Amino acid sequence: MATPHSLPKDFIWGFATASFQIEGSTNVDGRGPSIWDEFSRTPGKTLDGKSGDHTTESYKLWKEDIALLSAYGVRSYRFSLSWSRIIPLGGRNDPVNPKGIEFYSKFIDELLAHGITPFVTLYHWDLPQGLQDRYNGWLNKDEVVKDFTNYTKICFEAFGDRVKYWLTLNEPWCSSILGHGRGVFAPGRSSDRSRSAEGDSSTEPWIVGHHLILAHAHAVKLYREEFKPLQKGQIGITLNGDWAMPYDNTPENIAAAQHALDFAIGWYADPVYLGFYPPYMREVLGDRMPDFTQDEWSVVKGSSDFYGMNTYTTNLIKAGGSDEFQGNVDYTFTRPDGTQLGNQAQSGWLQDYPDGFRQLLNYIWKRYRLPIYVTEHGFSIKNEGEGDVSIEDIVRDYDRIHYYQGATRALFDAINYDGVDIRSYFAWSLLDNFEWAEGFTTRFGVTYVDYKTQKRYPKDSARFLIKVRLLPCFVVYDG
Repeated sequence: MATPHSLPKDFIWGFATASFQIEGSTNVDGRGPSIWDEFSRTPGKTLDGKSGDHTTESYKLWKEDIALLSAYGVRSYRFSLSWSRIIPLGGRNDPVNPKGIEFYSKFIDELLAHGITPFVTLYHWDLPQGLQDRYNGWLNKDEVVKDFTNYTKICFEAFGDRVKYWLTLNEPWCSSILGHGRGVFAPGRSSDRSRSAEGDSSTEPWIVGHHLILAHAHAVKLYREEFKPLQKGQIGITLNGDWAMPYDNTPENIAAAQHALDFAIGWYADPVYLGFYPPYMREVLGDRMPDFTQDEWSVVKGSSDFYGMNTYTTNLIKAGGSDEFQGNVDYTFTRPDGTQLGNQAQSGWLQDYPDGFRQLLNYIWKRYRLPIYVTEHGFSIKNEGEGDVSIEDIVRDYDRIHYYQGATRALFDAINYDGVDIRSYFAWSLLDNFEWAEGFTTRFGVTYVDYKTQKRYPKDSARFLIKVRLLPCFVVYDG
């Protein structure tokens, strides 16, 4: 065991991004459209009315971004591949784009030349629009599972000799609930006809989630059977899910907190790691909850080498809610005494509460008993970069530093005092970028990006995280 407040020698420390959020160049070098291209260009779908056509222009400025990573001294970089840049129409019988393969191959080579380990996400929400148009995307199990598996095979063949860490899917909960339930993410399907002309929020999210799990499992099966013996890499899934803390110690609120965890985390983690869906989900959803065949369960169970964790906050949970997407419980940040759980971020769903991070790490470790890779963790600051604020003031992002200071202390304590097997920590995000439905109104980056000039400015939070990584023990920010 490491000394108190230190990290294991081989611990992976880095920053994370996603292709659609940073690349831009959406119609360059043969890239096809994705569902997020179409969705973000539709009036009213993003908070500021802006699309992902021009983000941080990382497709053009990729060497600059890798040089920045190198200057930060990080050991690893988590990034995602654009499916439609590699297969513009998406399907298993559609042509592969050699320029897309060439771009990511050069990118990986450059990372390795700088001593940075690539940690690659195969799917971060940007399904090729061609597959959405052709057969309704993730709603069509027979087609999308085959097409996703084919896409991953092409990636394993092209990059697997150099990539040793793979993530199949990023946050399938968001693709299911936000994309096919609430309709606030691409492809924007919902029962709310003021939001979407198509969709059934009572059934589609659960169907899509089911198909995402199966697609993930088949990609893992393919990798393990055809590529892992020679390439010697690891493969898994990364799931979002925040800590659910009972509002008080009453039995009904303690039970409600577990129900929240079942719907937010157990929905995906229990099938992949334990081989069943949470019983509470079946109780709530009844015959709307799909099931796998015996043969499918044999592929799904055990289909991850590790637990990939994306987490940001903690919620207080009360019994009695009516939103089945949240397990029919109420979420709040307000304690019984009227105070707030933590500092409020720009994002309404996010407050700073590091004790919850430590508790969640312990929960995941005790329940699933696999090494944990923290693949996203970050904080947005209120009104960051808005109005007449100087660059000097913007980069002094103390609220984000406060978040990371608590988070890293919780991480170190979980490793050194609780015995949780944690292998990585990726801060979200390397750069300010396109923040999905919030457009460019919200910034999570440890690097400020001036979107007019595309110049990058390291924030103090990046310097803090560098200091934590480089020193042999936990450090306190000194301003």
